[in-house]
Amino acid sequence: MSIWMVLGLSLLPGLGNFAGGMVAEFIKTSPRLLNWALHAASGIVIGVVAIELMPEALQNLAGWWIAFAFTCGGLAYAGIEQLLERFVGGEGSGNGRSGMWMIYVAVAVDLSSDGLMLGSGSAVGVSLAVVLAAGQVLADIPEGYSVVANMRANDVPRRTRILASLSFPLYCVGVAVLAYFLLRDAPDAAKYVALSFVAGLLSVAAVEDMLEEAHEAKADSRASTLAFVGGFALFTLVSAGLETVVGSGSPSGSGQPSQSASQGETRP
Repeated sequence: MSIWMVLGLSLLPGLGNFAGGMVAEFIKTSPRLLNWALHAASGIVIGVVAIELMPEALQNLAGWWIAFAFTCGGLAYAGIEQLLERFVGGEGSGNGRSGMWMIYVAVAVDLSSDGLMLGSGSAVGVSLAVVLAAGQVLADIPEGYSVVANMRANDVPRRTRILASLSFPLYCVGVAVLAYFLLRDAPDAAKYVALSFVAGLLSVAAVEDMLEEAHEAKADSRASTLAFVGGFALFTLVSAGLETVVGSGSPSGSGQPSQSASQGETRP
């Protein structure tokens, strides 16, 4: 896969987030809609972990490596949260601006994970990259909406909100380029450790920040549960449908296990 294809495909997830942010920017929002969007975004993030990241790691990496990398990812996110709370005034995540910015961080981490997968050209084929990029365009719209709607609820100036939305593509593109050059020739085990690390980051982001912020925005209802389930289902269906169209033939997206994985050589 060429660097130009990586750049083009890695723009798509960020543009999906930007589109969702612009919906929240120019359409009247409400605490109820924000609650639904955050639940849907959380379901999407859990879908990324369950459908894309963990199956690849489980097939190609020893369990203790997965546990270690996942734990490191979760601890790293907790450290980011603590630093951010200190810089924005130390307020609780549910009642102040720290929670708002942690939602932004969660989406940025999600986009970075997309870039990591898209940029690892030696670990994934062209068909997988197309499926991931196109699938995320639709799946990331609720995430972008939740960020901007949450900022509007906290009276963040419009200029800052638009700049935040414009920054979304940068995360995916930037990490994709780094991964392309750093991971394409790396051992397979290193790539799967990186995916497990990102899975830890995303899991904590979804559970500790997105859902908590959703609860603070508005009390949950049955529709909130349906939004969470719908987000997970949307991501799963879009990914599976596009994989069928592209012809990769594998739910995890890689089509066939790598030669090293099939021979049991990837597990450290």
